[in-house]
Amino acid sequence: MSLLHPQLAAFSAVLEEGSFEAAARRLNLTQSAISQRIKALEDRLGQVLIVRQAPCRPTPAGEQLLRRVRPMQTLEEEVLADFLPDAEVQHRNVCLAVNDDSLETWFLPALAALHAAHGYTFDLRVDDQDHTLDLLRDGSALGAVTADAKALQGCNVHPLGTMRYLAIAAPAFKATHFGAGVSAASLATAPMIVFNRKDRLQARYLRTVTRATLAPPVHYLPTSTGFVEAAALGLGWCLVPESLAITALKTNAVDELDPARWIDVPLYWQHAAIRSTTLQRITAAMRDAASKVLRDP
Repeated sequence: MSLLHPQLAAFSAVLEEGSFEAAARRLNLTQSAISQRIKALEDRLGQVLIVRQAPCRPTPAGEQLLRRVRPMQTLEEEVLADFLPDAEVQHRNVCLAVNDDSLETWFLPALAALHAAHGYTFDLRVDDQDHTLDLLRDGSALGAVTADAKALQGCNVHPLGTMRYLAIAAPAFKATHFGAGVSAASLATAPMIVFNRKDRLQARYLRTVTRATLAPPVHYLPTSTGFVEAAALGLGWCLVPESLAITALKTNAVDELDPARWIDVPLYWQHAAIRSTTLQRITAAMRDAASKVLRDP
């Protein structure tokens, strides 16, 4: 049972599944019926809402509509659960945006607790902490872990804590490249490991230490947990969350480049500003899980 208008349900399904065909399978309709509903919705609103490509994505007007529809779907579930407590209400996947370092350190226990207590299933979108807010902005996600403290319009923001990043390298690598200390000259030539081209954390460290813009050799390695191993193997130096570096530091597999220097990144939880039991539960679980790993806000 659904309270959502069939045209809106079709619109959301196409963007969640990535194609008209997959949306038709999910809603037990023909692909033609899905196309007709989307066309009727676009005609009613006078806007093209979906870019027909693989995968389908929203137009700017579609993003604006999706930002409204996501919270409606969450509230719809809660209304059905309140008024039809004996009926089987199928939970939708809760779409959340999170940065990889949070996913690898503190985020999963929050999801596990929510699933165990309430049966929620999740659709995670992973991006850099400076870009996860884009997924909330375009309507793809209901909430996001972000480094941005400024609330989006129509959203609430909650501080989670501070993730501290340590600069590490293998002892032999450190001796070779930083034997004379950490300086602009040594950082300009020592290979560094970066998650991807969106990752500006290492560049921030370089500017903090040297007050200069440097262009050292770079390895792109899109895995947070692999950073420590890559550093221990001598591939380069990198910044990792302190909780991921502790074991390797204790066993002397890696050393800190400079124990007096680190990067602190405050993290926040932003979500649609609606009175929702689901979002209240998610927010409480996020704050609890983050408090066990992150430093105080």
